[in-house]
Amino acid sequence: MFLVGLTGGIASGKSSVIQVFQQLGCAVIDVDVIARHVVQPGYPAHRHIVEAFGTEVLLENGDINRKVLGDLIFNQPDRRHLLNTITHPEIRKEMMKETFKYFLRGYRYVILDIPLLFETKKLLKYMKHTVVVYCDRDTQLARLMRRNSLTRKDAEARIEAQLPLKDKVLMAHHVLDNSGEWSSTKRQVLLLYAELERSLDYLPLRLGVLTGLVGIASLLYLLTRYLLPSP
Repeated sequence: MFLVGLTGGIASGKSSVIQVFQQLGCAVIDVDVIARHVVQPGYPAHRHIVEAFGTEVLLENGDINRKVLGDLIFNQPDRRHLLNTITHPEIRKEMMKETFKYFLRGYRYVILDIPLLFETKKLLKYMKHTVVVYCDRDTQLARLMRRNSLTRKDAEARIEAQLPLKDKVLMAHHVLDNSGEWSSTKRQVLLLYAELERSLDYLPLRLGVLTGLVGIASLLYLLTRYLLPSP
């Protein structure tokens, strides 16, 4: 199989695009879901977060208070980096597990929904295709203010805390422009889906795995035939 890294920005419409891919039957792994999973009580990342940021980031039931933690790292690069060093290794482990499950089920590619794909760059080397869900800044600002009931100043601060979408566009293999009508965006998604479905990028790895399995089977046969005593 091959991997498709999909990213965007706050209020760019990435979640809506992901929903279309899921409706089309694509295998999708949401890194945000994994990120919430690995910080649950009992997991190593949960313990390390409490050690680093204190019990003030906990809810009464022991779960991480994501809002409090988000406020602590907002506009604090050092604290954000510390949190990333705690959570990212655990997130990568879970991503690999989920990807392998889809491989065993016969999927030819998996779409990974990764918000910080270009910021961290750690997963880029594994991606055969990268996709950015883009919208112009004015549209992004208006959507964020409306969706989150934010003032213009607060919305701008949240947008500026991320890598600009125009920079991500320059690094991506594919761009889905969600600045206009949703019908236009959906047509772009369908075209990209058709391209991924036609791709033969999965064949080299699939053939390599099959060759390896045949080799192992042949070795086991020889060992059984020549090393075990005849009846």
